[in-house]
Amino acid sequence: MVLRYLTAGESHGKALTVIVEGLPAGMPVLASDIESELARRRLGYGRGPRQKFEKDEITLVGGIRHGRTLGSPVAIEIQNSEWFRSDKWHDEMSPAPGKTAKPLTQPRPGHADLVGMQKYGFDDARDVLERASARETAARVAAGALAKLLLSHVGASIVSHVIQIGDVRSNLGSLPSVADLEQIDASEVRCFDAVAEARMIDAIKSAAKDGDSLGGVVEVVAHGVPLGLGSHVHWDRKIDALLAQAIMSIQAVKAVEIGDGMSVAGMRGSEAHDAIHWDEATRAYRRETHRSGGTEGGITTGEPLIVRAAMKPLATLNKPTMKTVDMVTKEETVSFKERTDVTAVPALGVVGETMVALVLAVEAQRKFGGDSLREFIHNATSFASTLAE
Repeated sequence: MVLRYLTAGESHGKALTVIVEGLPAGMPVLASDIESELARRRLGYGRGPRQKFEKDEITLVGGIRHGRTLGSPVAIEIQNSEWFRSDKWHDEMSPAPGKTAKPLTQPRPGHADLVGMQKYGFDDARDVLERASARETAARVAAGALAKLLLSHVGASIVSHVIQIGDVRSNLGSLPSVADLEQIDASEVRCFDAVAEARMIDAIKSAAKDGDSLGGVVEVVAHGVPLGLGSHVHWDRKIDALLAQAIMSIQAVKAVEIGDGMSVAGMRGSEAHDAIHWDEATRAYRRETHRSGGTEGGITTGEPLIVRAAMKPLATLNKPTMKTVDMVTKEETVSFKERTDVTAVPALGVVGETMVALVLAVEAQRKFGGDSLREFIHNATSFASTLAE
C-alpha cells in the first residue's frame, strides 16, 4: 500500500485534522512524538503572538492502539486553541447557515485572496484565507512526524537550518546532521551560524519597526536515505520532481533547489558533477561532493539529500501599505490587516523537513512495501544486502 495523507480544517476553525493511510502495522507512536514536532514549528524570532498561546493540543482519533499503528488509517485532530479562547470565531467560522457582519473585500496582493474569490465565486476573502493560511501546515507536520518515525527504522534522519533571512546569508560551509538539531532549534532564528544569526535578528527587528516582513531560504538535509527511492522510468516518479512539488506546495515558497542546482548552471560539465569512487572499507560506491543533492536520474543515491526552499516575504503586513481595490466599490484602497508574523522562515525549515519526510516515506513504502513494520524493515534490509553483494 502506498502512503498518502489528507488534511482538512481552517485557520480559525475548531480544529485541523489529518488522515495518514499506508503506514505499516506495529510502528511505535506516542502523542509526544507528534507534539514535539508541532512545538518545533512554532519556533523562531519574528513570529506573531498566536505562537505564544496556540499549543497545538492533539487527539489521536484512530489507527493507533496501545502505542502502535494498526495498519489502518491514522487520524489526528489538532485543536485550534484560539477558537476556544474567543467567541468571535464561534460565529465567524460556524458551519451553520449564516453570514458575517463584516466581509473582507480588500484582497491582499501576493495572497490567495483575489484569485480564490474569483475562482470559487466568493464575496468574502475569509472564505479563501482561512484555508490558504500557513496554519494548515500544522496538520502536515503531524503527518510528517509519522513519516519521520517510519524512515528512522531504515536509518534515515532529517534536519533543517536557516541559511538566509532578508539579505543576510549564512556562510556555513558544512552540512549539519541530526546531532546538531538541538543546537539549531536553540537558535532564535534556527541558524547554525552564530555570526549570521545575530545579523538576521537585527534585520527582523528593523523590518518589524517598519511594519514590514522578510523572506529567506532554508536548507533541508536528509541523512541515511536508502539508495533507490524514486525512478528514472516515469516522469512522475522522479524523486527530485516529487521533492520540488512538495516543497513548492508550502505557503509562500517561490523557489526550490536540489543540491547546487542554481550554481551548477553556470559551471562547465567537467566541474558540475559528483565523481564516483569505490570505498573499499564500506564496500560501496561513494561521492565525495554533493552538487547533485543526493539524486541522480530521479533516484536517490544514498548520499545526503539536500533541498533548499526560498520563501517570499509574507503578504500580510503589520502596517498595511500595499495598494489594492475594494471588490464592492472598485475604489483604490490598502489591503486589510490580519494578524501576522514579521517572518516565518525559521518555521519553514520544520515544514520543509515534513514535506521531505513525507516524499521519502511514500517512496520507501512504494519500494519496500510491507503490511507490518517488521516486513518493511526486512524488505529494506534485504535490498541493502543485494547491493552489498
